[in-house]
Amino acid sequence: MEEMTWPEVAEAAHANHPVVLALGSTEQHGPHLPLNTDVLIPVAIATEAGRQLDLVIAPPVRFGAMSRPLSGGGETFPGTLSLRASTLITTIQEILSGLARAGFRRIVLQNWHYENAAYIWEACDLTTASHPDLRMLILENPFPDFTAQDLAAVFPKGFPGWDVEHASIIETSLMYVIRPDLVRRHKIADDEAKRHPAWDVVPAPQDFVPKSGVLWHPSEASEVIGRKVLRMCTNHLVKAIRTELGA
Repeated sequence: MEEMTWPEVAEAAHANHPVVLALGSTEQHGPHLPLNTDVLIPVAIATEAGRQLDLVIAPPVRFGAMSRPLSGGGETFPGTLSLRASTLITTIQEILSGLARAGFRRIVLQNWHYENAAYIWEACDLTTASHPDLRMLILENPFPDFTAQDLAAVFPKGFPGWDVEHASIIETSLMYVIRPDLVRRHKIADDEAKRHPAWDVVPAPQDFVPKSGVLWHPSEASEVIGRKVLRMCTNHLVKAIRTELGA
């Protein structure tokens, strides 16, 4: 959409094409992945979905909710630029209203940044007050259900848990496929927090945050894994759109 002209946008809205709004972040992803990893990946998934459906990809939301130490490394890394919850909710709400004013009536919110998930529904709920004719599809979790076979293929050395999948196997594998030119392969380093309990502490203890910002083992990433996960996420998005928006 950001490369379209306004008449082209008007035509797409008049044709009732669904519009996908990717929700990402500007956040550290270790020494080997760029800050915009959480933007590039959901946009790539939406682009792949566009090969199967007529849809519009809105300019992505490039800033996300505050990075939490145990899931994103926290706010102490240079380059991480985050929004407070209230700011993020308002930002999403105003973008949705803008899309509605442009004439779109079917909107998909495709999230990649974990910390965004808690606020997307509220932004959509607030938007319905002024635009009750909108139908909004929310994918807070971009992944389909993984079978045991899927987990074995994506994590051949064992599934470490979703809570440490930051700048690790899946994201690095996807970036190998999406933007290999941005992966600093010579700087890939396996890492993990010295302590990763099932609770949070504020302020975060130092042993909650690995020095590299990487929460697990990106050395296990591969293009094969990247292609598989990209295909799975794309099919998941397409299925959701066809099921709920009738595309």
